[in-house]
Amino acid sequence: MSYDESILAVPVSPVDHMQGQEGMVTLVEYGDFQCPACAEAHTLIRQIQRHYAGNLNFVFRNFPLNQIHPLAQLAAEAAEGAATLSDGEYWTVHDWLFENQPLWTAYGAEGLQRGFKDLGLDTARLENAMREPEIASRVEQDFMGGVRSGVNGTPSFFINGRQYYPNGSGSLARAIGNAIAKLH
Repeated sequence: MSYDESILAVPVSPVDHMQGQEGMVTLVEYGDFQCPACAEAHTLIRQIQRHYAGNLNFVFRNFPLNQIHPLAQLAAEAAEGAATLSDGEYWTVHDWLFENQPLWTAYGAEGLQRGFKDLGLDTARLENAMREPEIASRVEQDFMGGVRSGVNGTPSFFINGRQYYPNGSGSLARAIGNAIAKLH
């Protein structure tokens, strides 16, 4: 296990996108929807969520690395826009972005639009939502919270508010398991 002294500068709150219950072990990820390592982490996190169901609260925060991933900001704004359509739509778009990353990144904004249409989303409403200033502001707030927390790359993880650097296969799952064991 490798914890850093960095702590989560912005505590988890009801405005965050969460899967799970507060009061459990909380895993916060700062991620970039166009980052290949984040797409790999997405698969791992889903496995961890299934394994520790009922004991883990997962929070995703946007950290688009626009200089190396030119579609990351647009993808983050699409996920945030989907959240305004319906609470469940955020996670639908979040999952689709990671699970179909090679497909939509090859076609850019058009690939995103096609994918959202295939998901059955009201693309006109989504596009309108994405134009609202609070959507870009939400992405920026997540990003700046990450910067204040010491995040400098993606994916970056915090377990119960402390930054954690996975070192090897299975280390994130073990660290979460250890944190859960301390609760019981």
